Amino acid sequence: MVVTTQISAVQAAVILQYHHVSETSPAVTSVSPAQFAEQMQYLAEQQFHVVPLADVIESIRQKRSLPAKTVAITFDDGYRSIAENAAPILQKYGFPYTLFVAIEPIEKGFGEMMDWPQLQQLAQHGATIANHSWAHDHLIRRENHETEQQWLARIKANLERTEAAIKQHTGQSVKTLAYPYGEYNSALQQLLTQMGYVALGQQSGAAGEYSSLTAIPRFPVAGAYANMETLKIKLMSLNMPVVAQTPENPQLTATQNRPELRVSLKLDDIQKSQFACFIQGQGKQLPTWVDDHTFVIRAEKPLPAGRSRYNCTAPSKSQSGYYWFSQAWVRPLNDGSWLKE
Repeated sequence: MVVTTQISAVQAAVILQYHHVSETSPAVTSVSPAQFAEQMQYLAEQQFHVVPLADVIESIRQKRSLPAKTVAITFDDGYRSIAENAAPILQKYGFPYTLFVAIEPIEKGFGEMMDWPQLQQLAQHGATIANHSWAHDHLIRRENHETEQQWLARIKANLERTEAAIKQHTGQSVKTLAYPYGEYNSALQQLLTQMGYVALGQQSGAAGEYSSLTAIPRFPVAGAYANMETLKIKLMSLNMPVVAQTPENPQLTATQNRPELRVSLKLDDIQKSQFACFIQGQGKQLPTWVDDHTFVIRAEKPLPAGRSRYNCTAPSKSQSGYYWFSQAWVRPLNDGSWLKE
């Protein structure tokens, strides 16, 4: 008698991250209205399950499988182009979405930001309004002479003040944070857990049962990453089954410019021979396997100050699609100060 083992892929959701939907905003953070319409039409025609972000979060919390081809749509910052150009298209298809907003830019009328009446109207039509800090702050940066305890207390107050303003104006309080600039560290993650928050980064990858609730990945869609053909591949990506990794903290010191990442995986459905990693700015690099399930990867050249990524992918054995994992890094300048941006 022949005994066969059923291999099943780790189901996941793809969370899309947008900023501007406009032809006049910076290309690096924008898709045009025509591109956005094409992408939403593709999701509808290909029968993707576009669900509220809260559904994805709950599935991660409960380690519950999601239907194949599940997608959630998010926008950061709350630009008027979302209300004017994206919302009518989303309404046409009945797609839910989440807007992460910072309060100070809204209340001061910065740039192309929406105002509270516009946000209220979108919320009344089903949009979820969520936390993006008070002033789109670099949350990991301490002020001069600030202790860790003082820093954590300041960030806690910042997020609570933001959440209270959102609830006051929209009636919503979902305790979900999108890290401004995608920057976070382990201490901030622990604080959010204590506060009962979940959080999303800007590192790429599919979200699922192996995702951290304080570092949920998203695929940025803008500029070069708005290409429809590459987006189709990302929409079919799978949640990399990471069971352990070191380090977990993405914040580096000034001297940590070539961090070594060690990751242990559940490899049942992974084509290990086709596993490859990509160092941002340095190209493809094959990992070193230290045992049957654990690999290490390290940049060959120093990472620059600011934000960097290690991305790793491998095809599934049981279905089309790639497992996708991204480790975010954020590093200060050599003197310990931060880039000005």
